[in-house]
Amino acid sequence: MSANIRKIVVQVDETRVEMGKPIDPPTRRALAMAVIANPYAGSYSENLDQLIAIGEELGGLLGDKCVKALGIEPGQAQSYGKAAIVGEAGELEHAAAILHPKLGAPLRVAVEKGAALVPSAKKRGGMGTAIDVPLGHKDAAFVRSHFDAMEARVSDAPRANEIVVAVVVTDSGRPLPRIGGLQVHEIKGQDGLR
Repeated sequence: MSANIRKIVVQVDETRVEMGKPIDPPTRRALAMAVIANPYAGSYSENLDQLIAIGEELGGLLGDKCVKALGIEPGQAQSYGKAAIVGEAGELEHAAAILHPKLGAPLRVAVEKGAALVPSAKKRGGMGTAIDVPLGHKDAAFVRSHFDAMEARVSDAPRANEIVVAVVVTDSGRPLPRIGGLQVHEIKGQDGLR
């Protein structure tokens, strides 16, 4: 099944100065959101296969949009995250069906590799509800410089029968990271942790 998409929103956040210090090159995060119809809105279904298939479709679509918005090659992506906001006629499990079983594989293709788990968040809310999309390094979860989040919000979504699905991809970690831990140049990228 193909997602019934009402709108797509893409934005790039670029930090050039932090605490009066220039960030060169700037740290950049791209957010891509799809507002989709929830095929299960208003009724309980034991089987959520339609949303699982939609998640697979959106993982690649939104991941590609983020990479293109950053103007980078897929292998230059550094961290990623995903989130979903379900409208009031849906349930939290609808967000889980989109995010967990199949969204990650095509997102990993969009960012080349992605050995680490994709951090995620989900909630229920009305139009204009915001969610923080958690971020972690795509190949090594222990890289502290990439623990971050980006707020996602669509002013007119989700309507009661909709879901907002968000993916964030970055080309860097936080500005001015200095709390130690595994460094990007030390990543082995084999177990998703280191």
